[in-house]
Amino acid sequence: MSPRTAVTFSLPARLLHWLMAIMILTMLFVGVGMVATVSERHVWLVQLHKPLGIAILALVIVRLLVRWRYGTPALPADLQPWQRHSAHLSHWMLYALMLAMPLIGWTMLSAGGYPVTLFAGVTLPDLVSPSPTLYSALRFAHTWLALSLFALILLHLAAALYHGLIRRDGVLASMTKGRRKP
Repeated sequence: MSPRTAVTFSLPARLLHWLMAIMILTMLFVGVGMVATVSERHVWLVQLHKPLGIAILALVIVRLLVRWRYGTPALPADLQPWQRHSAHLSHWMLYALMLAMPLIGWTMLSAGGYPVTLFAGVTLPDLVSPSPTLYSALRFAHTWLALSLFALILLHLAAALYHGLIRRDGVLASMTKGRRKP
């Protein structure tokens, strides 16, 4: 998908970015809490984790469509080639992980024989037949990809702060205020 060039991020792109940032950070902390407790909170966290993951999956698809429709602003012309390449690579890695994590989680639960129930008793179909071996492999992958996603988010945040506080080139402002430095 080759995004169009825009002057700034569109309002739908900005709203989806910040909504998903909140949802994904919530999801990461819920996931950690979920596997770290055996208390009665575990069931509540699992019941929150599943529909939140499916919501993230749906929103990342919408977000990719918005990106395609409205485009993205070009990076500053004076950015070093390795920084430009790193920025593009990290964004596509974020999208890949935002798609992969819920799909792997859903497949993992299917392999474990656990239903993915959303709300009001709506249960998603199993993606695979139960398989303890597949469940174990997917659980391992889900854990490590979650840690990778968290590390990539920290890198993304560091880059945003670099652009906003050090370079002051309008890259951060284009996502926060919808304005770009000329």
